[in-house]
Amino acid sequence: MVASPAAPAVRLRGIVKRFPGVVACDGADLDVLPGEVHALLGENGAGKSTLMNVLAGLYRPDSGEVALGGAPVRLRSPRDAIRRGLGMVHQHFMLVPTLTVAENLALGLEGQGALLHRAALEIAVERLGRDVGLPVDPTARVWQLSVGEQQRVEILKVLHRGARVLLLDEPTAVLAPPEAAQLFDALRRLAAEGRSIVLITHKLDEVAAVADRATVLRRGRTVAAGLAVASTSSEQLSEHMIGRPMGRRLARSAGTPGEAVLEVRGLEVLGDRGALAVRGVDLVVRAGEIYGLAGVSGNGQRELVEALAGLRRPAAGHVRLDGVERTGSPVAEVRAAGLVHVPEDRQAVGVAPRLSVAENLALGGVPAGGWWVSPARLLADASTRAAASGIELPAPATVAGTLSGGNLQRVILARELAASPRLIVAAQPTRGLDVGATEAVHRLLLDQRARGAAVLLVSEDLEELLCLADRVGVLFGGRLVGELAAPELDAGRLGRWMTGAS
Repeated sequence: MVASPAAPAVRLRGIVKRFPGVVACDGADLDVLPGEVHALLGENGAGKSTLMNVLAGLYRPDSGEVALGGAPVRLRSPRDAIRRGLGMVHQHFMLVPTLTVAENLALGLEGQGALLHRAALEIAVERLGRDVGLPVDPTARVWQLSVGEQQRVEILKVLHRGARVLLLDEPTAVLAPPEAAQLFDALRRLAAEGRSIVLITHKLDEVAAVADRATVLRRGRTVAAGLAVASTSSEQLSEHMIGRPMGRRLARSAGTPGEAVLEVRGLEVLGDRGALAVRGVDLVVRAGEIYGLAGVSGNGQRELVEALAGLRRPAAGHVRLDGVERTGSPVAEVRAAGLVHVPEDRQAVGVAPRLSVAENLALGGVPAGGWWVSPARLLADASTRAAASGIELPAPATVAGTLSGGNLQRVILARELAASPRLIVAAQPTRGLDVGATEAVHRLLLDQRARGAAVLLVSEDLEELLCLADRVGVLFGGRLVGELAAPELDAGRLGRWMTGAS
């Protein structure tokens, strides 16, 4: 446990931040000590990202106080925050793919001017990465790097700018277990040097693995501050987050697989740059089973899912649904055959953010009644779909773009599951969701399996796959490199396959 100094590195008091119709932070408090890893927890929509965006200078609070090293400050912009030693690593990277690692670190660096001292910068970047345990080739172009390496670049970028306080938003969402372990080692090393780390995460095992203390937000307010992680159980943290005891952990149970619903043979799919992203994949998913597909982001999962859903035409191979050839069939035909798709990008692909919940639900099939459907009919249909899927939804008139990640996922699942599909292709369905929303999604998938649906669950979360899947296959370099059935599932072996090790 980190000893308490005279003044916290960061102190937030009574932070209030309002948006139209929403109070995101409602008097939130946070103290972060020098030399500690501090976990910031809370359900989706609890105000975590808003609070960190205030600290990063992206938002100005409506009221409240920000103090650094005991001195009150006004952060007017991200540049102002950087000057004061605050650096934020966002979940979605902000790098220029065509530039090198060193060039990305030089962007926006004060005093750089028009002349880039390339050799000196590359030496400095290489030394910094080695010193903090996050090595990366400074001459490589960002598009050539894995997702895990790109994240290292983001962290090195804020360190290169002199950050003493690092704000990390869901940093392991795209990492395989060995990469996450390496990141944790680096964070401990940075904390030991006196830096402060604020870690936004939904994974309580990560909190136990790396954090010294934790603060929990609920509905924009701090409900537990500075909890010592070593003496606080995951169950206690969960209860603080959702305001009630968690349901009993889902017990692993064997499915009763039936006939093959999805058959994939020799499938090859081109990526966005014209190279093969999926290379000769053979795959079978049966009725009444959950097939888990593991892999580090960027190994062909997205292209495979899009080919199955009719969003990307395969270059070679076959896709059959219930024995019928569906290779290259358009989306409408694939859906009519019983396949539904839960995409990993909820905002860009899963919903129309400017439409209401009711209108988004209607995208799964407009209620009968001609070309024009009244608003009242849409609202009634929304209630029917919610009841059919067993999902509690936000108000049907709510604009989808204003919803938290958990509520947005509920809308997508209600729309896709209401028709009792034969095959559910779910890509990262719990990414970024809190423990309560994750538990609800897991129960829905198990319910679908129980009624005889086939489920292809694409996830980078090995714990999720170990909990739910009857079989797990691993994609690496676009190939299915290994597969284990439930009795043999082993996190270590799967993790090695995910990183290309034997």
